[in-house]
Amino acid sequence: MSSETQLRIFFERQHKLLQREREAELERYTLILSSSSQKLLEQKGLALGSLSVANVTVGLGGRTLVELERSTAYHTSTLFPSHQFRPGDIARIEENASTSAKKKIAKNTEEKQSRENEGVVYKVTDTRIVIALDSPDSNAEDADIPERCRVVRLANTVTIDRMDETLDQLERALLPAADGAPESKKKFSPPVTPLMRALLGLSEISERTPIKDLTFFDKTLNPSQKDAVRFALEVPEVACIHGPPGTGKTHTLIEIIRQLTTVTSVNPKPLRLLICGASNLSVDNIMERLLTLPAPSKGDRVKFTRIGHPARVMAHEGVLDATLEAKSYRSDQAALARDVKNELDIMLNTLSGKGKGSKGKRPKGAERKKMWEEVRSLRKESANFLKHVPNGLLTTDPCRYRQREGQVVQAVLKESQIVLATCHSAGGRQLRYENFDVVIIDEATQAFEAVCWIPILKAKKLILAGDPKQLPPTVLAVSKRKKKDSKVVPKVVQAPKAPETSVVDVLRNLDIDESESDDEEELEAKEDPIFAETADVDDERPLIEEEAKEIPAKKGVSNKLVLIKPPRSLETTLFDRLLAMHGPRVKRMLNVQYRMHKRIVTFPSRKMYDSKLQSHPSVSNRLLRDLSNITATADDDDEILSTPVVFFDTAGCEYFERTEGDTDEGSKCNENEVTVVKNWVDDLIAAGVLPSQIAIITPYQAQVTLLTSLLRPIHGLEIEIGTVDSMQGREKDAVIISLVRSNDKPMKRSVGFLKDKRRLNVAMTRAKRHLCVVGDSSTVQHGSGYLKSWMTWLENNADVRYAGLE
Repeated sequence: MSSETQLRIFFERQHKLLQREREAELERYTLILSSSSQKLLEQKGLALGSLSVANVTVGLGGRTLVELERSTAYHTSTLFPSHQFRPGDIARIEENASTSAKKKIAKNTEEKQSRENEGVVYKVTDTRIVIALDSPDSNAEDADIPERCRVVRLANTVTIDRMDETLDQLERALLPAADGAPESKKKFSPPVTPLMRALLGLSEISERTPIKDLTFFDKTLNPSQKDAVRFALEVPEVACIHGPPGTGKTHTLIEIIRQLTTVTSVNPKPLRLLICGASNLSVDNIMERLLTLPAPSKGDRVKFTRIGHPARVMAHEGVLDATLEAKSYRSDQAALARDVKNELDIMLNTLSGKGKGSKGKRPKGAERKKMWEEVRSLRKESANFLKHVPNGLLTTDPCRYRQREGQVVQAVLKESQIVLATCHSAGGRQLRYENFDVVIIDEATQAFEAVCWIPILKAKKLILAGDPKQLPPTVLAVSKRKKKDSKVVPKVVQAPKAPETSVVDVLRNLDIDESESDDEEELEAKEDPIFAETADVDDERPLIEEEAKEIPAKKGVSNKLVLIKPPRSLETTLFDRLLAMHGPRVKRMLNVQYRMHKRIVTFPSRKMYDSKLQSHPSVSNRLLRDLSNITATADDDDEILSTPVVFFDTAGCEYFERTEGDTDEGSKCNENEVTVVKNWVDDLIAAGVLPSQIAIITPYQAQVTLLTSLLRPIHGLEIEIGTVDSMQGREKDAVIISLVRSNDKPMKRSVGFLKDKRRLNVAMTRAKRHLCVVGDSSTVQHGSGYLKSWMTWLENNADVRYAGLE
């Protein structure tokens, strides 16, 4: 059983790791944005420059939606270059900076500008980006958008702050306050539940309650899915659903949700559910599935509400209609609210020079100031409609707005049997006093453990779903510099002061191979006594690799309980830790996949899933030639369309990689590999495959940029090109992987990102009918035993082709 000391070490480690992550986030953006040139920011994808306003409208909650585009007045192409902006990111619209000179900002000016025109990325396409601005609270001119502007991506530490506070609450609930603890330690703490104790090793996991006669709503579930559903219903505290690629994890979760929320012989009382995910996309995917469920034969549909910033929610009518804000908006005052919105849209477009009859000219001087005052007044009026009481009455007392809004929110949530939110959003004020019977967390293997505790504190039972064999959560607080000098020891910044690291060093770190700092943890343990506490203890991941076999019991000690171990990194998720602590008793794995051809799935199944992953007959033999858009083809085309795996080996071709920048620490690219990829894409499309059916994946952003610049002008926007990280959760009929790494270092052939077998597992399991790999086997095979096995498997199972350019 975990002791008080072990728990304190666990919490202290989590807090310290989160503090490092916060400092890394602030360092990554604050230093860069204040000291970098426009060109450098664009190269790293942290800014989009020389933009103009295409449209200004008003979205839900009176938020201003600013649509920006690359004007032909400043650019030869309207397509955005490769960048890192994603829906939900925090961004700021500001005056365009010089592309040559570095922008120096005084401290007071920087603080003022940090509040101007900030918002959330609402939507991103290849030609336009939409920013949802928060309503200005002070000057009416705050939302004034420059004619020539840029968008910069900002640091976001709100989530880290909320994780820290949640851990504090958990610590206060489970541990007595130390002598002389400050008064702050007497803050709110949640009631201790059996779930909390089981997750932290304070008690054993309770025995399952067997269910004999379970009737499944979905008759198409396979045996492993049925077993996972039954297991999730039987366990009293925690269940982990391991869903490898294409095994119908979301499909299984929907069945679990229906079982828990419907009155049946095994579920006499419908339960209240909180459904969360590591990302908004995962939550919206579940939401979409719920919207398509058939109406029950008896009774009403289950009512559910989606909580989240409208800019972060999927732009799908059904999903948007189910949001808390949309439900509040549908009131007796809705028609009047729409009139206010229309008037706002007209005035905002006039101010941006896009209004009818404005001919691109903006009002100036007193007229402009007066219009902004009217906009501000209308925005407040629009916001009032979200704060009405249930009987439709409005209040004009600002002190009562929040009280009335709270009444509306509580009324909507009270009638919702299912509430959906990201793990972070579950800690918002809307759910502050809400409790649930069960919390389900999708993509749990991509979420920090601390963020998972936010919804866990609100429920009695936990169901986690994910795949620990795919990419873990992204961690910034890792030293990326190679340890050329053994005396160099990474140090922790103790205060949020301006770091001494140069801007160039920080920028290099944005796309650097983590695996090239293998001795980081050892050095860290020597430097930091807290991290050295368990530095010589075997990492928990080997337990996961071996399916977390039962640990032999010592005399007088139960073999059902493993002591809690502090994590070495935030990459160790709650899913990982539970498998390490409790073994397979808390997990069920889905073993039938519905995505990949049987040849494609063979290697990942054997190396990552103990050969347990099998192909469903409906997909095991399907090829590109079976696509409905493929017509009769020539013999050469049929050879291309009938091959599930192709390997273009560049060994001996001297297609060496190139590093972006002046040092060895920048992002990698390989021009010759790009040409090989381009030629194969041309062959696929000539054979009848559509660009929308093709995805190109590579570990490096610099290679993405090269591929995009070459292929998009030829094949348009439909062909998908991205890094491995951005493609997780995606699938395509044909996938081409460019490995990039090719060098002539005989003593140490460097492979960088490719060392992470989880990253490669993601890349090769995106393909449905056809997988093409382009790479240098003479370099890659020396990276690890896993890579050597993969190169051998490709040689024996793929159509190996000469990659030389003629």
